[in-house]
Amino acid sequence: MEKQTLLLEHNYRPAKNPSENPPVIIMLHGYGSDENDLFSFASELPEKYAIISLKAPIRLEPYGNAWYNIYFDNSQGKFSDDEQAIASREIVSKCIDEIIAKYKIDSENITLLGFSQGTILSFALALSYPKKVKNIIGLSGYINEEILKKDYAENDFSRLKVYTSHGSVDQVIPVQWARKTEPFLKKLNIDVTYSEFPVGHGVAPQNFYELKNWLDKQ
Repeated sequence: MEKQTLLLEHNYRPAKNPSENPPVIIMLHGYGSDENDLFSFASELPEKYAIISLKAPIRLEPYGNAWYNIYFDNSQGKFSDDEQAIASREIVSKCIDEIIAKYKIDSENITLLGFSQGTILSFALALSYPKKVKNIIGLSGYINEEILKKDYAENDFSRLKVYTSHGSVDQVIPVQWARKTEPFLKKLNIDVTYSEFPVGHGVAPQNFYELKNWLDKQ
């Protein structure tokens, strides 16, 4: 199958020996990266999944992309542009609709796999539109309540499952922020698995092994 045109540039790996409508993993990269980053380990993920890695819409200089800007020299300290984040949440939501239409994947079996800023956006999208997402794999991120839809807590989260992990010595996103994720999701009765690994802002080999095992069980 040739690559289709979507709202966002992307990489695509078809499912191997797919059923008529295979499940899909949609990858959302971190700040300053691009669609090639997470896609580099697509070959390590289960072959039954189609894999689509999206490129964030905001271009950074000299290279890389972002889902929203982070102003590191803001007078109040590091500041995230929540309006841009909400706009990106909506773009990815529309992209999911396009993916369902153009790639003929299983609309009931969509997994978001994010890293860092991509995880923050994955949580925002799934908590705002849980009918669109079955699983979240959230690596090295946290939940930013400011970019969730106002009435998100009234949603039906009964089919949503979450695997999330963090480095215990993460120097970019404090592990204390990530530790709030599990109680936050459990309060919404969401099935969540949370793990920590003795690494910085990255994914340890044992972390990758664990998330693959989790995915196999879904």
